[in-house]
Amino acid sequence: MKLKRQKQAKKTISFYKYNFSFREPFQVLIDGTFCQAALKNKIQIKEQIPKYLMGEVQLCTTNCALKELETLGKELYGAKVILQRFQIRSCSHFKSPVPASECLLSMLGETNPHHYFVATQDFGVTEEVKRLPGVPLIYIVVNTMVLEKPSVASQGRVAAVQAGELVTPAQQQSISSLKEQQGIGPAEGRGRKRKRKRSNPNPLSCLKKKKRKAPPTPAIQGEGDGKKGRSRSKKRKTGDGPSEPGGPAGSQ
Repeated sequence: MKLKRQKQAKKTISFYKYNFSFREPFQVLIDGTFCQAALKNKIQIKEQIPKYLMGEVQLCTTNCALKELETLGKELYGAKVILQRFQIRSCSHFKSPVPASECLLSMLGETNPHHYFVATQDFGVTEEVKRLPGVPLIYIVVNTMVLEKPSVASQGRVAAVQAGELVTPAQQQSISSLKEQQGIGPAEGRGRKRKRKRSNPNPLSCLKKKKRKAPPTPAIQGEGDGKKGRSRSKKRKTGDGPSEPGGPAGSQ
């Protein structure tokens, strides 16, 4: 019987690993009712749950579950001592605690994003957990821990994903990361023009432009000092030789 129960637990864990991305260390969310049943049936929670789930485990609870045991009195003192040994996960009811059943369900949400196993003996919590897809349930029968088979809601979610009707949270995350890498934004933002923010003008552009001075023209030699420059004339040479002064060439 023990071997059969272990095989069934292994099959159930594989179902959640493959279809809902559960990974070690498994987080087991425990309330006071489970601790009280374990104390009554002499079950060592810290030793037996890791063996039963065949992996590393983090046992945790909430502040609301501890507060509830404190208000119930000395009859549940032993359960309170056991529950205090586990890690406390922060919930949204720190200032005003709520019943443990309500707190545990709020920790799960609609999709159990933190991949909690739930260990409880509360019938109301058990019924609500079965309606949520992807939430493994652990409870105690007589002196034995039992991991519930995947619920109808979990099996229905897996069937819908396989049929292409739904996308798993892991697939949604990978799709969104691929969109970010490709620079594709949400569809709502497409077609909208972004408003440009008004910026102060560049102070350099506000300065008056300096007029460029015309380059100075080169001065002609002799101008400006009142002196005329001498002009040199070249004597023309004739074929007969140099001409005599005072008359044309050849005259006597």
